[in-house]
Amino acid sequence: MSARPVKRSLTLRGHRTSVSLEDAFWAAFRDIATAQAKPLNQLAAEIDAARALDVGLASAIRVFVLEWFRDP
Repeated sequence: MSARPVKRSLTLRGHRTSVSLEDAFWAAFRDIATAQAKPLNQLAAEIDAARALDVGLASAIRVFVLEWFRDP
């Protein structure tokens, strides 16, 4: 896995956006979406809607992933 961020496109509420995450975060993010039986775009849209305006989407996804695996 690469430690360099990889840019991928997501569709949030009908709008395309790109997010740069490291491979490990993309893999964990996909695993969470699968565990929640949600499409990746839907989970990303939920995270986007819940984040503060001064927090970037990539950062919000990283924190979401970290909290998912830290909380029992």
